[in-house]
Amino acid sequence: MELSEHARDMLLERAIPEEWVWRVLKSPDKKRMGSDGNLHYTKAIKERDRRVLRVIVSPNTQPNRVVTVFFDRRLQQTIRKQK
Repeated sequence: MELSEHARDMLLERAIPEEWVWRVLKSPDKKRMGSDGNLHYTKAIKERDRRVLRVIVSPNTQPNRVVTVFFDRRLQQTIRKQK
């Protein structure tokens, strides 16, 4: 698995440690195939008040490539409502 240039840029811009990306990929809370044909991995990050980090991976490249990374505000709202 490798990071795309865009994913690396997003890590810097959004102040997301790369280690969190590998944590999400290694042990996601949820993994699903998106309508975009990419794999979507999500995990609550305790160091960021349990905000949900989404890592999107293209399974159609070798090696697989992390396309982008972001904190998903929609999922964060869902988690708060469940509490």
